[in-house]
Amino acid sequence: MSYLASAGPGRSGEQLAAIGELELCYETFGDRADPALVLIMGLGTQMVAWRDEFCEGLAARGFFVVRFDNRDVGRSTWLKQLPVPSIWQLLRRDKGAASYTLEDMADDVTGLLDHLGIERAHVVGASMGSMIAQTLAVTHPDRVSSLVSIMGNTGARISGQPTLRASKALLGVPPKDRDGYVEHTVKTFTLIGSPGFERDESDLRELARTAFDRGRNPAAGARQLAAIIASGDRTKRLRSIAAPTLVIHGSDDKLVRPSGGRATAKAINGAELLEIPGMGHDLPRAAWPQIIDAIVANAARA
Repeated sequence: MSYLASAGPGRSGEQLAAIGELELCYETFGDRADPALVLIMGLGTQMVAWRDEFCEGLAARGFFVVRFDNRDVGRSTWLKQLPVPSIWQLLRRDKGAASYTLEDMADDVTGLLDHLGIERAHVVGASMGSMIAQTLAVTHPDRVSSLVSIMGNTGARISGQPTLRASKALLGVPPKDRDGYVEHTVKTFTLIGSPGFERDESDLRELARTAFDRGRNPAAGARQLAAIIASGDRTKRLRSIAAPTLVIHGSDDKLVRPSGGRATAKAINGAELLEIPGMGHDLPRAAWPQIIDAIVANAARA
């Protein structure tokens, strides 16, 4: 099923894939004959946060790019039958509050690869998406050609933790109306975004409007944060990863502080670390050339 009546050259338009009891909304860019590269987005965030031009930039470098909405997000299945963890449960890190784990979300990715007939893929994850990508490389190493972990951590409580202000932003509930949601998004990224790069506020507002119009599930953040908590510390498991790995982190990340990236690189044998000065917890356009070059170079190691 397609949501878009038309798509640009080499772009599929939005499609639905049946993955067990779920449907995942996805879109592809580039030539299917090229090596596959899967982009996994973060907590409560839709696939459109992997901006069109970013995906097209990777496709131009010789990849068949796949982006998708995680479960509970955007146009993928919302698990409305599952309980929503309370803020109190999240604050006291109650593992019993989770209805699914990062491993379940990694299995969603393998299901999408199966649907697309892709045996192996280069995997790139941002924020929670990096945690899913790491988990995928641990549980399904035969499906991962290379791994890029952006703005992530190991799940350990001694590294990569947010500042107090960023924690409050993470647990904040966005307004239900469109304009309020847009303003909340701008306020949040003013706090956690990249101070070393120019911010295009009009572009951010347009992305927020697009996300609101595609469908905002207010329960997504709480359920997915519970999944992160329930999945625990991955440090020991990360040592089993054999895929060429690159860890990218911003030096000014207030939501997942840089110690999280450093701990991730240390835990994975042979991992390379790229720390970008001035980058926070977002993907600033001015950093895209450096990030894309790094993804391409890491894939070449495979």
